[in-house]
Amino acid sequence: MTDDKLIQIQELVDSAMSSLKTAYALMRDLTGVSDLDRERIITRAEGMPSGSSVSGKVVEGIFDGQNMMDSGGQTYPVPANYASKSKLVEGDGMKLTITDEGKFVYKQIAPIERKIVVGVLIQEDGQYKVLAEGKTFRVLLASVTFYRAEVGDQITILLPEEGEAQWGTVEAVIPKHIAEAQAKMTVKGMESEEGEDGELTPSVGNEIEENED
Repeated sequence: MTDDKLIQIQELVDSAMSSLKTAYALMRDLTGVSDLDRERIITRAEGMPSGSSVSGKVVEGIFDGQNMMDSGGQTYPVPANYASKSKLVEGDGMKLTITDEGKFVYKQIAPIERKIVVGVLIQEDGQYKVLAEGKTFRVLLASVTFYRAEVGDQITILLPEEGEAQWGTVEAVIPKHIAEAQAKMTVKGMESEEGEDGELTPSVGNEIEENED
C-alpha cells in the first residue's frame, strides 16, 4: 500500500468521523438526550492526535472502561483479556495501530492517577458490578472469570483518582468464605476479651502489676 493511498484512507476516515460527530450533535439537539459520560470521554480524546505511518494507521483515544474512543466519538473494541491483564482504568490514554494487514495493536500511553477501593461483587440487570462507596461500578466479565470471582466476594478495584467513573478495574479478589472466616475470628477475639458482665477484662500485664502492689 502506497503512502498516497494511506493518506486518502486517512482523509476518508476523518471525513466519516466528522460526519458522525455532526450527526450525533444534531440528534442530541432534536431529542434533548445527552450522554454525559460519552461526551466526557470524547472531550478528553480531542487532545490526542491521530495519524498514519508507513506501517499502518495510528489512532489515539481514551479507554472508556470497555472500548477505546477517539476524538470523533468512534469506538474501537479493546480485547477484554488485554484490558483485564493490563488493568486498564477508565480514562487511560491509549494508542491503536491498525497494520496494513488489518491487525489491531493497542498500547497504553497515558495512564491516569488511580485509587484503590474495596467493594462487593453483585449481579444487577444481568451484569457483574462492584458495590463500593455507595455506588455500583461495572466490571469486565473477563476479569470476573479470570479471578474466578463469585457474587458476594470482596473485590478490590481501581478507579480514577478524580472525576466520575462507570467502570472499575479488578485488582484482586477476596473470596467470600475467607472474608467471613476473618470476620468470625475478629468477633471471636473481641468476645474473648469481655467478662461475664460484658466488661473488658484487664490484660495480663495489668494483672501482674496489681499483684505486685
